[in-house]
Amino acid sequence: MCRRIFKSAGKDINIERKAFFGLGTGIVIGDYSGIGPNCHVPSDTVIGNYVMMAPNCYILNRNHRVDNLDTPMVMQGDTERKTTVIGDDVWIGRNVLMTPGRHISNGTIIAAGCVLCKDFPAYSIVGGNPSRLIKSRKPATE
Repeated sequence: MCRRIFKSAGKDINIERKAFFGLGTGIVIGDYSGIGPNCHVPSDTVIGNYVMMAPNCYILNRNHRVDNLDTPMVMQGDTERKTTVIGDDVWIGRNVLMTPGRHISNGTIIAAGCVLCKDFPAYSIVGGNPSRLIKSRKPATE
């Protein structure tokens, strides 16, 4: 069914129950990738090939404006929408929150419960709140 909704859908994709993707018309999802149960994926998200997304992940595409101290935050509106791009061969653990505009590099692992608030190099293992590099998956060079 998502093939009719998403902008592009690769082969052998898996969209789990209660995944929320709004209209979904701008979503691109690559081959052998999945969106886990209860995940929230905004319409302007790009998901590469071989991406595993565990349950309850939340991708934000905008935030509240807070820059005008003379106007209550609730009246300032939203920031511009930003696109999250997830590379190939990425594993996103359970309950990960991604702030707007993240670029997740190829081969990255994001630990469960992480608040991903910045970008990291390819083949990183990332975790924590705020997110930090735990280690690289690449072997150390001599």
